[in-house]
Order: sequence, then structure tokens, then C-alpha cells
Amino acid sequence: MNYNKKTVRDIDVKGKKVLLRCDFNVPMAKDGSGVITDDKRIRAALPTIQYLLEQGAAVIACSHMGKPKGEVKPELSLKPVAVRLGELLGQEIGMAADVVGPDAQAKAAALQPGQILLLENTRFEKGETKNDPDLAKAMASMAEVYVSDAFGAVHRAHASTAGVAEYLPAVSGFLIQKELDFIGGALANPKRPLVAILGGSKVSSKIGVINNLLEIADTIIIGGGMAYTFSAAQGGAVGDSLLEADWKDYSLEMIQKAKDKGVKLLLPVDTVCADAFAPDAKSQVVRAGEIPDGWEGLDIGPETVKLYCDAVKDAGTVIWNGPMGVFEFPAFAKGTEAVAEALSKTSAITIIGGGDSAAAVQQLGYADKMTHISTGGGASLEFMEGKELPGVACLLDK
Repeated sequence: MNYNKKTVRDIDVKGKKVLLRCDFNVPMAKDGSGVITDDKRIRAALPTIQYLLEQGAAVIACSHMGKPKGEVKPELSLKPVAVRLGELLGQEIGMAADVVGPDAQAKAAALQPGQILLLENTRFEKGETKNDPDLAKAMASMAEVYVSDAFGAVHRAHASTAGVAEYLPAVSGFLIQKELDFIGGALANPKRPLVAILGGSKVSSKIGVINNLLEIADTIIIGGGMAYTFSAAQGGAVGDSLLEADWKDYSLEMIQKAKDKGVKLLLPVDTVCADAFAPDAKSQVVRAGEIPDGWEGLDIGPETVKLYCDAVKDAGTVIWNGPMGVFEFPAFAKGTEAVAEALSKTSAITIIGGGDSAAAVQQLGYADKMTHISTGGGASLEFMEGKELPGVACLLDK
């Protein structure tokens, strides 16, 4: 995939209407009060929005929220986002009552340079997730340029993430540019040694990533629940630990492929196991592959922590996706904490691949020590698999 895409800096937007795809899929209070519980994604969009306004563009922003499945659901309206965005920018934000209906069309037509209009939730339209060309055309007809800045949605070919690029010149905003520079750079031309740390519960969800990284990484570190499938594949006892029995052969293939390619594949040497999946469960440290019946592995053990932390000390680039254990339980968060701390101390370029690892790094207070934290869990995974991302492929090449 070509990562070298045109950005907002490469085009002239003065006096033009810009359709800007943001990721305003923010968490809301469960009580239906319309209170945004975390505005990080809104803040992340500000640099691109401010740049467009400074350059004299009229900005028509759009985003999805939740999964309304083509129905209008008032609790998933973007109205609270318009209010918060207005507070952060210190200016009034126009809000359309629909996506491409008469209200959106009229307000977009009247929009002046320096003003912002927010369209209603794109997924209120049935055609959004189907990438319906009529919807894409209707959205595109309101603007003269398309700017994509919703990295969390670029792995999906929807009308607002890919379809509109058929009808308008399409470039990236600063958020996507940063993702392409960092993750794209780490995959295409990494500062070596390149160390990939992969955790999380399932081997099946990381297969493509392991396979692709075996072609480019110097070291791959495996932690989290998926380590027990590797352990069982090698004849180890894993007790009641997470196990994907169907993926044992695949795990052995990966171990062999790493040997053939000269890639160091590090697996846990010891495990913290518990007698129940609970925060206050009884726990003990055992050798990897020696988990007693009735016990389950919930974290990497102290020797493994040391091994993994040593492996990132002299790295040039580290990519991390997926926690080392059940970090939601403080007793079983030590492996994830130690890795986060080791990454905060290394001089390597550190890239956190969204999702749970991003949450862990933020929760543990190491976020400002990382070079780059991806804004898209699923998108960054598919990116690391080497898959083409439709919302990036549709942008103009430099």
C-alpha cells in the first residue's frame, strides 16, 4: 500500500467548502443525558479543523456514532458533539438535522469561509455502511474538497470514508497523516532493531499481524491470552487458560517460520496463574506449560517480564498491540505495567497500536512518554497486517 498521500497542506482550500470526515464516535453517559464522558476524539480533530479555518475554508464536518443501523436514534445524535466542539474552538458550530436532507443541503449552501457545519450521524443513513454511491454523491455535492481524518474508520469502505472520494479530490488531515508516517514508516522503513509486542486474548485475531511482522521484525514478543495456545501447541499444560485449540498447528508453523527467517520469537517462560477469573483470586507463579488443572494463566510471570523488558532496551522501533494479561484486575496488571514502563524508558520510536494497549498506557500514566498512540484499534491492526485500507487507498498520492 502506498503511504505517501497528499495532505491538507498540499492543496489550496481558500474560499472552498471542505467535507471533513472526523471520528466523533465518543463515549456518552449511559443515562441518556447527552453528556460526553471522554472528548479525546473531538480534541484530536482540532488541529485539522483549525488549519482549514485559518486557510479560509468553510468546513462541513461529518462522523458516525455508535451503530444505529440506518435508523434515526436520538440518543446517537451528534448534537452534544457540536456543543463540545464549539466550546473547544470558541465559535458557534452549525448543526444539520440530517446528513444529506433538505436541512443539511440548505445549511451547507449558506456556509461561509471560517464557519463550521456538523452533519448528523452518517449512520442514520442506510446507505452509509453499504457505501451507496447515491449517498456518497449527495454528500460530495455539498463540497469541493474531501479531507479524511477519521483513522478509526478507514479500514471500512463506507460512503463517508471512501465513497465520497470518487466525486471529490481527496486528501488526508493531520491525524491520518501522523498514522501513515508512524505506522507506515515502521512497516516500510523501520529504525532497527524492530521489536513487535503482541498480546491480547486471541491468536486468531492477530494471525495476519504475526504473519506480516515475521517478514519485517527482528524480534516478536508474545504475551496475553494467546500465549497459552502457543504453549499448548508445544505440549505444555495450560489448565483452564484461554485456549484456541484449532490454532495450535498454526502456532507451530509460526514458531518454525520465525526460525527459518531468523526472527527472535519470544514466548513466556513463566506465568501468573489464578484459581478463578476474579480480581481477588488466589494466585501463584509457575513455569510456562506447567499450569495445574483448575488454574488459569492471567499474566506473564516475573522472569518473562525481565526477558521482555530487556528485549526492548536497545530497540530502534517498538510496536505494541495488546496487553500482557488481564490488566483490568490490578493483581494481574504487572506484566502490562512493566512493558509500558520499559517502553517509557527506551530511546526507541514507540508506537502503541490503539485499542486495549492504548487504554492501558493512558490508564497507567505513560501516554506522554510514547512516540505515537494510534487512534484506531481495528484500523491499526489491519494496517499492521499489510492490508489495504480503503479509506486511505482512495486518497490522492503525492
